[in-house]
Amino acid sequence: MCNIMTCSLEAKMLTNGTGLLSASASKNMNMNHNGCGSTKLAVKWWSRSAKKQNSSACPQIGQTWHTKVLVIWVLVAFIVSVYIFRSMNTDIIERRNEVLVSMCDERARMLQDQFAVSMNHVHALAILVSTFHHRKKPSAIDQKTFAEYTARTAFERPLMSGVAYAQKVLHVERERFERQQGWTIKMMKSKEPSPVQDEYAPAIFSQETISYIASLDMMSGEEDRENILRARATGKAVLTSPFRLLESNHLGVVLTFAVYDTDLSPDATEEERIKATAGYLGGAFDVESLVENLLRQLAGNQAIVVNVYDITNKSMPLIMYGPQVKQNGISHVSALDFGDPFRKHEMHCRFQQKPPVPWSAITTSIGVFVIAFLIGHILYAAVNHIAKVEDDFRKMEELKVRAEAADVAKSQFLATVSHEIRTPMNGVLGMLQMLLDTDLDATQQDYARTAQASGKALITLINEVLDRAKIESGRLELETVPFDLRAILDDVLSLFSGKTRDKGIELAVFVSDQVPEVLIGDPGRFRQIITNLVGNSVKFTEHGHIFVHVHLAERVKSVMEANAEAYSERAAEEVKTCSKNSFNTLSGLQAADRVSSWETFKLLLSDGTHQQLGTSDKEISLETFNSVNLAVIVEDTGIGIPLHAQERVFMPFMQADSSTSRTYGGTGIGLSISRCLVELMGGEIKFVSCPNTGSTFTFTALLRKSDANSLDDLKRPQSESLPTRFTGMKAVVVDGKHVRAQVTKYHLQRLGVQVEVAYDVKSAVAVISGRRNGDICSQTKMTDMILVDKESWGPGMGLTFPQLLRDSIQNGRGRLSLESLKMILLATSITSLESEKAKAAGFVETVIMKPLRASMVAACLQQELGLGSKRQQGKGLMDGPPFLRSLLFGKKILVVDDNRVNRRVAAGALKKYGANVECAESGKNAIVMLQLPHKFDACFMDVQMPEMDGFEATRQIRNMEEKVNKQIESGIISKEAYDDVRKWHVPIFAMTADVIQATYEECLRCGMDGYVSKPFEEEELYRAVAQFCESNPSSKP
Repeated sequence: MCNIMTCSLEAKMLTNGTGLLSASASKNMNMNHNGCGSTKLAVKWWSRSAKKQNSSACPQIGQTWHTKVLVIWVLVAFIVSVYIFRSMNTDIIERRNEVLVSMCDERARMLQDQFAVSMNHVHALAILVSTFHHRKKPSAIDQKTFAEYTARTAFERPLMSGVAYAQKVLHVERERFERQQGWTIKMMKSKEPSPVQDEYAPAIFSQETISYIASLDMMSGEEDRENILRARATGKAVLTSPFRLLESNHLGVVLTFAVYDTDLSPDATEEERIKATAGYLGGAFDVESLVENLLRQLAGNQAIVVNVYDITNKSMPLIMYGPQVKQNGISHVSALDFGDPFRKHEMHCRFQQKPPVPWSAITTSIGVFVIAFLIGHILYAAVNHIAKVEDDFRKMEELKVRAEAADVAKSQFLATVSHEIRTPMNGVLGMLQMLLDTDLDATQQDYARTAQASGKALITLINEVLDRAKIESGRLELETVPFDLRAILDDVLSLFSGKTRDKGIELAVFVSDQVPEVLIGDPGRFRQIITNLVGNSVKFTEHGHIFVHVHLAERVKSVMEANAEAYSERAAEEVKTCSKNSFNTLSGLQAADRVSSWETFKLLLSDGTHQQLGTSDKEISLETFNSVNLAVIVEDTGIGIPLHAQERVFMPFMQADSSTSRTYGGTGIGLSISRCLVELMGGEIKFVSCPNTGSTFTFTALLRKSDANSLDDLKRPQSESLPTRFTGMKAVVVDGKHVRAQVTKYHLQRLGVQVEVAYDVKSAVAVISGRRNGDICSQTKMTDMILVDKESWGPGMGLTFPQLLRDSIQNGRGRLSLESLKMILLATSITSLESEKAKAAGFVETVIMKPLRASMVAACLQQELGLGSKRQQGKGLMDGPPFLRSLLFGKKILVVDDNRVNRRVAAGALKKYGANVECAESGKNAIVMLQLPHKFDACFMDVQMPEMDGFEATRQIRNMEEKVNKQIESGIISKEAYDDVRKWHVPIFAMTADVIQATYEECLRCGMDGYVSKPFEEEELYRAVAQFCESNPSSKP
């Protein structure tokens, strides 16, 4: 889009009614429906601006509650994270406590089980002593037997340090007992003779490990006495309180069982048990060793501290195992049952190490807080961003409305200015053309043609500016119609043939056989790109050549990639240094790129399957879907583009430097338009240029193949249909330049001529005589003509070919006759002296001037070969007044235009071709004159007119015709009442200088049949009327 400030200024200038536009421009602008669009957009913009001012304080209010919500969110997130930490930490503590309870209960259970097993063995040993000592006479057990037995069965009592048997001895039996045993009953602590008492319990049998207790009275201690008395009274195992064991000094307890000499019933009384008591069997338990062994067996990853207590006296619990420390932290108490209902025991457990830091709870709570904080921050930022976007959106809406208003104003301005400029230019050019059709002397014709050329140059500049404006506003759309690519290129060459001949530049075109004859696309825009590129080449080239050749893009890519390794380094070095080495190019001069050199060009001509040379899948798919990707190469040997200016070549209104603009002219807009058009065609454009060497522009265009149904709609350029009467003839092209020879061969083959190329005289003799490897081939077709380039081996060297050919034939003693051969000279420029020399040397009188075009070559060959110049039936020459006269002669045509000069120019142009012209000043007058029935064959209607424009007039005319046609079809009225016409439809062609708004699609929507822009040329006029007007054979040129 153009600069908004400029467009706004233009809109302001239009609104304020400054003197930039003429009075008629203001009139046309006001009556056009687009003229009020800018006013509506301006009102809309002001209303939105007022709304924005009323709501300007909203973002500030939103900022306050956004911040409050964020703070509340952070506080809630902190509380939630603290709650999560506490919950997880409590869960960790509970699980740790559960582990401790499980471990403590397991150890207590195992300790009880092992104690119970040992206690059962002691009980069994008491029964053994009762059976074999007291009930056997004599006793079957003595100290030796007891010691040996208890030693062998010690594995059954792993928790006990030893067992012993103490016999019940009354005082009356003491003396006899001591004599019998041979020792005195002693006290346990002092080991002195026991004092006199009612009853004694001296140990008579003991395990070897505790043999030191022999003769000691078990009842000498107060607590021991109580335990013994309690054991014989209850008949159950009785435990002592913890004490230091003798010898080991470990804490332990003594287990005591009463030994009876008779069998007692389970419900025996206490007196019966005391009376039946014969002794006491006791065993010492080493509690410390027992618990340590147990803990070693159950050692795990988490070490715990175990304490075993005797809590018979709960106020003063007695420790049986474990350190004397104050317990901190988590602990657990498991009850112990050692079989003595009088004694109470407990196991206290706690972890040895402090509880670990709850990292999972800490990280989770912190993570939740961080995530919540980030979410809050993101939401806060998002809300602020949304508020900012809404604010920006309001601003963008304002800018959009302003831009739309400016764009409408700009488009209206450009359209109006274009119309107002082209309208008088139409009169100027039209009158100049009418002046040239009169009898003028040479000086007057020169003045008139100069003025006409200047006017056309101004029209071209206006068209370029408007094209750029269309592209920037996105309103440029491409046609999709079938067209002949080769004919378009021939027409482009015809535009520049005069300039290139004057400069002595070789201008040539070549199209590969792989390119379809008819393609579907936009021929006008394709021609515009080629014209811009060739025009630049002609402008900046003073010697050498300009070569345009077209191939399939994938073919060019595959050939260049396949040969990149062969000459990439050499080519790059030559382009950088721009050396003046001789190249085998069209003219022999060096070019910036090697794509047009003979080494590459012959590969492009080869018949190899190009899809096997590295074509990508994308390019293959293009061919599959009837698409053709063309590569068009335009090469010149001009001044090139300076390195510092190559980056801005495609920028609009930019020149290489200021001197270029002064020396060569131009606006610098053509290349920028060409790039935009190429991109619209789905291609790309690039170039290689070297100062003082030349430039090579290459662009691709994605077109579609044409089917048979679209050939009838083919838009052919202004060129004559090629004749077919040369089919089967044979020609020999003699040229020392390989590329140039192939170009000549291409144009002859388009006419159906069989062509062979000779690059020197020797090969020419061989080809003409039909020799192959020294042998004459009888089946070789005779040569009908020889075409020789004037610059075959150097300046003017082609003129010597006939003599060189005769000398070569005579030296070879051949019998070849040259009388029947037509030798034709090809030349870019030729002087009268050179023409005389050529005729004297044996060339025919006609010289084919380059650049070569198939139609021009055909005309020359028809003249020299005597084939005549009759046109084929149904076809005529489409490039001049004769054919237009055959179309328009005698036709009655209505010209509708509010401008008197335009009516006069249009009427004069149509009358020149024999048409009968009537004029109308407005759309309303046109409707009156076209009331059915009427005698008009066509109507040229201006688009912008007061009261009623051309579009509305056309719509009313079409409605009128449709109504009458329906009445004729339904039989309401007879066709005889309407000049015996069954269906009325007068061809209406738009005729306007407004080339932006009066588009072809808009013309079709309102019912028009075609479009002619002012000032119109013969080609446009022909295209408009050829489809609707039949040729009149009786017309005379």
